[in-house]
Amino acid sequence: MLKILSIGLWAALAGILSAFPVYAGQVSYGYETVDGLQIFYREAGNPAKPALVLLHGFPASSHQYREVLEQLGDDYYLIAPDYPGFGYSSFPSPQEFKYSFDNLANVMDKFLDKKGLTKYSIMIQDYGSPVGFRIATAHPERIQAIITQNGNAYIEGIGVEGWGPVVDYWKTKTPELEKKIINAVLSYDGIKSQFVYDTKRAETMAPDVWELAYAKIARPGQARVQLDLLYDYQNNLKKYPEWQAYLKKHQPPVLVVWGKHDPFFLEAGAAAFKKDVKDIDYNIYDAGHFALEEKSEEITVKIRKFLSARGIK
Repeated sequence: MLKILSIGLWAALAGILSAFPVYAGQVSYGYETVDGLQIFYREAGNPAKPALVLLHGFPASSHQYREVLEQLGDDYYLIAPDYPGFGYSSFPSPQEFKYSFDNLANVMDKFLDKKGLTKYSIMIQDYGSPVGFRIATAHPERIQAIITQNGNAYIEGIGVEGWGPVVDYWKTKTPELEKKIINAVLSYDGIKSQFVYDTKRAETMAPDVWELAYAKIARPGQARVQLDLLYDYQNNLKKYPEWQAYLKKHQPPVLVVWGKHDPFFLEAGAAAFKKDVKDIDYNIYDAGHFALEEKSEEITVKIRKFLSARGIK
């Protein structure tokens, strides 16, 4: 009799639980069609909760946000797309799609519209910054907060030495410089160095991160795509005053979680946000360009506290 009751109780409980979707800790994957392109994304959490859009950097993909997705899905709806040519999204040839930051941002903007997002915070890192700031300046009313993990918006943050031959490439576009950039930046060692350069906990970083990134960058045709984007990056610097004016006028709360050993985007770029933003939570970590790979637990805890403290919960 007790056994029958027990079975009945569990069946009833299972029925009740099945009526409510389980979101916390669950990450799902999908595609959205944007202008004929298949845009891959990872998402977690309940879409009814406050949204956080995670915009990845070079040479990574939405994979870099895997731990944020897993840890914050209980209180937030998180979505992390791959740009065209990155991760698992469509990889059209440069003849079919012009690889510029204007176009990457345009596709991401349309992607967010297709997902029905009209109010959200953004987390930006590396290439995620020029993509995110283009979206923010186009729709300032949609942005609830900005989280920058080495996502630069100030000339002070450009590490000229770290950018190496790319700075010369901006001045003179030659086959010789392109070959130099391919060898220095797009090679296996160049990709790996993006993740491990001057990190303090390299032994805790899974090789999967740079192996996956290199596997995507090594695809035939990718060298031209990445060279086009690296050349176009100079146009982001020209937009810095516009992005700073946006910050000064609209005053979105900004969380800075910056790895101080980044050779590409210097700590001075993090400090520069203080000039324009009144509500800023400023944190510098003993980490590199991909600080999230080294300090994911600390950073995700900080994100939760930052958003909650501002009523975004």
